[in-house]
Amino acid sequence: MNKEQELKNIVKERYAKIAEQGKAENAASCCGATTPSNKIYNIMMDDYSETKGYLEDADLGLGCGLPTQFAKIQKGDTVIDLGSGAGNDCFVARHETGVEGKVIGIDFTPIMIQKARANAEKLGYNNVEFREGDIDNMPVNDAVADVIVSNCVLNLVPNKQKVISEIHRVLKPGGHFSISDIVLVGDLPEALREDAEMYAGCVAGAIQKSEYLQFIEDQGFQNITIQKEKPIVIPDDILSKYLSEEEVNEFNNGETGIFSISVYAEKTGAKSSKPKFKLSELQSGSCCEPSSGCC
Repeated sequence: MNKEQELKNIVKERYAKIAEQGKAENAASCCGATTPSNKIYNIMMDDYSETKGYLEDADLGLGCGLPTQFAKIQKGDTVIDLGSGAGNDCFVARHETGVEGKVIGIDFTPIMIQKARANAEKLGYNNVEFREGDIDNMPVNDAVADVIVSNCVLNLVPNKQKVISEIHRVLKPGGHFSISDIVLVGDLPEALREDAEMYAGCVAGAIQKSEYLQFIEDQGFQNITIQKEKPIVIPDDILSKYLSEEEVNEFNNGETGIFSISVYAEKTGAKSSKPKFKLSELQSGSCCEPSSGCC
């Protein structure tokens, strides 16, 4: 088994257990994967409670941002949520798309899919569906989505470039994404970087902020924007499981930073299905139709 598959299996196994944990336990740890801290609550997650469409039963306390807040979702849009968990961001997105739109959640943990489907049925949502699969090989056809959102998930996938390539594939021309994720500035101590628990905890799997943004640019996305950024502070009682007291002090006083960022970018192309014309054609009047108003 290759290293990439081993990491995926670690995450899948850990998140099957996390699905059965309470929100408070998840929110007081690193994405629910580490021992909860007795010093800081909501280490990574943002508060959804005032967000329209929010369902408390679907909030497992695993996010690190509010991507749907920045996603510019319109009525009738098709939205895909990567790593949809129990469905929280999908239900918020569904509030924005309305009954005219469609929301697809993708997750590779079967118990998360079961929880999400149960929540959707409880709400009576017929335009929200959940598909089991990997986000680096999405069970979705090309050019399906107007908008893609994701909340603290790409850092869990070993091949982030492949995920970004998949995002580009399934977005319609002119579509866009808003993704909240964990990134680094500076190098993590080796003990944190190598620990499986910290990988599943959204920290050890994070890459450099500059590299993350470069992957997006290399894929051909445009108008790349950081919509929100906040530092993530890991409490000493969690760090001390992996580092000596001296190493904890060095880490806290060093130049390494762990950040939650919400990133927005657009796929090139135009959403409109109307034909596009050259300026010369417009000037000559050859393109005009009675309803176009261009003549």
